[in-house]
Amino acid sequence: MADKLAVLIIGSGFAGLWAALGAARRLDELAVPAGTVDVTVLSATPFHDIRVRNYEADLSACRIPLAELLDPAGVAHTATEVTAIDAGTRTVRTADGATYGYDRLVLASGSRVLRPAVPGLQEFGFDVDTYDGAVELQRHLQRLADRAPAPATSTVVVVGAGLTGIETACELPNRLRALLSGDPRVILVDRNPLVGSDMGASARPVIEKALLDNGIETRTGVGVDVVSRNGVTLSSGEQLEAATVVWCAGMRASSLTEQLPVERDRSGRVPVDDYLRVIGVGSVFAAGDVAAARMDDEHLSVMSCQHGRPMGRYAGYNVISDLFGEPMRALRIPWYVTVLDLGPAGAVYTEGWDRVVVATGADAKTTKQTINSKRIYPPLTGIRAELLAAAAPELQARP
Repeated sequence: MADKLAVLIIGSGFAGLWAALGAARRLDELAVPAGTVDVTVLSATPFHDIRVRNYEADLSACRIPLAELLDPAGVAHTATEVTAIDAGTRTVRTADGATYGYDRLVLASGSRVLRPAVPGLQEFGFDVDTYDGAVELQRHLQRLADRAPAPATSTVVVVGAGLTGIETACELPNRLRALLSGDPRVILVDRNPLVGSDMGASARPVIEKALLDNGIETRTGVGVDVVSRNGVTLSSGEQLEAATVVWCAGMRASSLTEQLPVERDRSGRVPVDDYLRVIGVGSVFAAGDVAAARMDDEHLSVMSCQHGRPMGRYAGYNVISDLFGEPMRALRIPWYVTVLDLGPAGAVYTEGWDRVVVATGADAKTTKQTINSKRIYPPLTGIRAELLAAAAPELQARP
């Protein structure tokens, strides 16, 4: 009997999960006999984390065991950290010393917050980049309740006024009020001259008003020189006393992209074609935050679940199609939206790459809550047919 074919998927985030389910679905469509192809997910944790919700106070629905999602689909999964990829021998190595061979590989290992060599950041900085990081922050805030009331105790400095930093900052005043007796103080710091610099001119007034309404201070045009147990020192020389510093400045693709013999973009992403194949590397696909995919004739994908989820679905479909010499599907997404949570001030919903505001306040907040609690979730019924149906290589309508 011929050896089984092996498809490896590295990562279990939005792109990795949907690549796995998309591959299982495509095997069914092609009526490939059971036992012909092993689809295996290698992930550092045995969970699918709803990472984009890590800024929220309640994390109870943000972590889903992979067994509940992949076992019904017949996809194997191993909790292990991949440390090396050898495209020449079609093998990957893991931290526990194991080696896995593949006939096709989907790299979907995501991204991480970029932590520069700022003195004290590693020791005293928190983040909401991962579920574990968000839980650590939550526990830290809860421990502050045991301290004697003081201005610094109820002060949080959030570094990075991009989307994650703004959403985190807007959630914190109410979180602090629920835990501490002092008046909350949240300060948002960014090197750019304006907050929400990625959101464009149309959305910026909405964001600035929301920050004002939420009582959030800003320091723009400055960086952080030092992080300590007692706060931060800014490049302007100003010292901000704070018991909590949350780092949300910058993202970079997983370092596993460095294992592939290709030139990467400024975010560390590898180039892929319309079928999610890594350009110049045979038998390797990439999806999600590690891949720079063309969304239309002018724009590349952004590091977001909005793009990671369909990229995963198409990668799963195409990796199996490629394995069996079947036609693949090109991924192009002709629309782009952004929905930014602004805490008690609601949200802002924009459309288009120039981010034109089409909804704000409570209406936009309802859309954001629907996205966070329903739209980005896989079926949680454990029913194979429903999981595979959700993995169809199709584009969702705008939210």
